[in-house]
Amino acid sequence: MKELAVLNKFFVRYRWHLLLGIVFVSASNYFRVLQPRMIREALDLVVDNISYFYLFEGFEVQGELFSVLGQTLMFFGILVLLLALAMGVFMYFMRQTIIVMSRLIEYDLRKELFGHYEKLSLAFYKRNKTGDMMARISEDVSKVRMYLGPAVLYGINLVSLFVFVIYSMISVSPTLSLYSLAPLPFLSISIYYVSHIINKRSTVIQKQLGQLNSNAQEVYSGIRVVKSYVQEAPMTNFFRHESEDYKEKALRLVKVESLFHPVMLLLIGASTIITVYAGGMLAVRGEITAGNIAEFVIYVNMLTWPVTATGWIASIIQQAAASQKRINEFLQTEPDIQNLVETDDTPLEGSITFKDVDFVYPDTGIQALQDVNFELKAGQKMAIIGRTGSGKTTIADLLVRMYDVSEGSIEIDGKNIEAHDLNKLRRQIGYVPQDVFLFSDTISQNIAFGRRDASQEEIEEFARHAAVYDDIMGLTEGFKTMVGERGVTLSGGQKQRVSIARALIKRPDIVILDDCLSAVDTNTEKQILGYFTSALSDKTAIIITHRIYSLLQFDKIIVLDEGKIVEEGTHSELLQQKGYYYQLYEKQTMEEEEV
Repeated sequence: MKELAVLNKFFVRYRWHLLLGIVFVSASNYFRVLQPRMIREALDLVVDNISYFYLFEGFEVQGELFSVLGQTLMFFGILVLLLALAMGVFMYFMRQTIIVMSRLIEYDLRKELFGHYEKLSLAFYKRNKTGDMMARISEDVSKVRMYLGPAVLYGINLVSLFVFVIYSMISVSPTLSLYSLAPLPFLSISIYYVSHIINKRSTVIQKQLGQLNSNAQEVYSGIRVVKSYVQEAPMTNFFRHESEDYKEKALRLVKVESLFHPVMLLLIGASTIITVYAGGMLAVRGEITAGNIAEFVIYVNMLTWPVTATGWIASIIQQAAASQKRINEFLQTEPDIQNLVETDDTPLEGSITFKDVDFVYPDTGIQALQDVNFELKAGQKMAIIGRTGSGKTTIADLLVRMYDVSEGSIEIDGKNIEAHDLNKLRRQIGYVPQDVFLFSDTISQNIAFGRRDASQEEIEEFARHAAVYDDIMGLTEGFKTMVGERGVTLSGGQKQRVSIARALIKRPDIVILDDCLSAVDTNTEKQILGYFTSALSDKTAIIITHRIYSLLQFDKIIVLDEGKIVEEGTHSELLQQKGYYYQLYEKQTMEEEEV
């Protein structure tokens, strides 16, 4: 229960649902326990008057006695039905409170976990598999809900019914109660022993389920690669092997859980036999009546489901504890990037300064940047050029605080980047990442993701600026076209341009473009760059690229190599240095002349 203690805040939040549920459960069990008493009264009435019935055989009074007995038994029968009806009404209300409470908590828990996922930094997503995160927010939360709803409901029902039944039994005969309840301590011991095994095996199963989801998700996402390399059969075999592992672990858990039901029935059966035998002996001595024996048999059988449910409840609690432990692991993970500032509405001017910046990726230990220094004034344009793996994208990630620097500092508008409101900083930076991602939604909604209140006219305007308007209008449903998961229905160049439109519609103060024109043709590139020249005239812009854009005038160009700035200056200054930039420019010029 230690792992489940974190859920107590939800019980406090929905305390009225819980308290009313307890009242309704207690009321339902109260009317249930009254039914055996009515049956006892009816049976004793028949037993007490049967001798009189036969005594008056042949007399007219026998018929009158039979009529009176019949009417009295009918009265008891109707009374039992009314008690059952009252019990059913309160059972309905107890489900409307406790089960509804569990659904509300399930919603809150999923929302809390999803919200926490969004707060966690990029490093967390690199450490953990998507399938495992999905398993924790779906299967694990569902198992926790079984504890919050059915387990709590039947647990309250078990306690309430035990109190009423045992009180009723002891008030009739403490001796017979002792005999009838003798098997229960053995039940408690078996539950305690088996629950420990269930907890361990449930943890292993949930971990394997997360692995299974991750494997499936990777295959679905990379289905093009799987098909192009004709790896369907090996991937199927691998998935079959993982599924077989999950099946074997699940079967081992089921074998343990299957012990509960027969053990419960055996113990309840033993209680019934003991009740009839011991009750008969007490009835012979005149300590109880025959109706009391029937009453106790009903009480014992009345406890059959709650006692049987004890094992089921224990199993649910153990599985929920194992699942909640997995959920807690993520909920207790603190984001590496913390917003240390209250809401700040001050607009960004756009000046950027890197001072002796070093950065080492926390998970791999790879040093991506080393002693990087540069200054960019508000409204200036800078290009970052370098080979693959030279650290270009890392600079972009640091500017939007996906990571914090290992050494040195980054200043924006003369203030340390960590002293800016994180949400405001990201809202005022338009970032087009190298790895373009589109949501499974319409093209219009993907562009409007940059600014939720954007009108359709603005969406179309920025689609023109990104040179993707004609492509969109050429589709069957235009801007209402669904792009499919990760934008699979669009080409690479179209996805890049939709991503550019999404960034620009924010009207940001700082624009960062990470190799966002690599998949577009020359004419489209010129059209986009032409817009950049005018639209970004008063914006601070950083363009990360493998190419040299002669149509854009840069105030500064830096060349990165193995995380260090090896060249820095304007276009003409770098050509005079005859270094990497000069070689790239010469190669690109020759290729353009050949075309």
